[in-house]
Amino acid sequence: MMDSHLLIHQDSLDTEYWTPRPIVEASQYVLRQIDLDPASCAAANERVRATSYFEAPHFEVIDEWGGVPVRRFDEAQAFCNPWRGRVFMNHPFSTGDAKCRPGCTKKRCIKRGWHTLTTLPSNADWIRYYVKQFQTGQMVEAINICFAATGATWFKPLLLYPQCFVSPRVNYDRPDGKSATGATKESVVTYLGHDLKRFAAAFEPFGEIKVHYLWTN
Repeated sequence: MMDSHLLIHQDSLDTEYWTPRPIVEASQYVLRQIDLDPASCAAANERVRATSYFEAPHFEVIDEWGGVPVRRFDEAQAFCNPWRGRVFMNHPFSTGDAKCRPGCTKKRCIKRGWHTLTTLPSNADWIRYYVKQFQTGQMVEAINICFAATGATWFKPLLLYPQCFVSPRVNYDRPDGKSATGATKESVVTYLGHDLKRFAAAFEPFGEIKVHYLWTN
């Protein structure tokens, strides 16, 4: 079984990996105020200080198949509502998963230690919805942080926008205040908005700023 602090880098759906304070504070500076965090909780929002937030999906264990717990997740609030105003997002990292059937023997379920009775959203679902909310004018400005999976299909929509490739690797925080050390991938901060100078000023200390050649400000 993989160590718990590394699971998020693979396919954990763990929502309790918080963005480090310096990156949150830089995001607050760029956005001036954060109207919405679409994947959060009350404790995490004490750091982000969004005016409102959607709870990340919670689950309950309702059964056991072959010694493996079966989870039923709440419906993700984020995909049932528009994202308005200025948004900050650190979404639950996952390739997604179709709901399991009774007697499921999928290797990924055995590896992670649980089955699901709920279809789980993927990175692609989160990023697609995030970009769409900006393109349709619901969001006026936004910042998200995620892993720099530059070769992944789900990541490609973000490449059209200004980005900061953070160095060194980001060790996300746990609710107990300790950092989850041993990050296996780099992280990137993507900016959806029109104040490139403000974004660059805030994030240049964290890493290289990259702008798509078609970007016009």
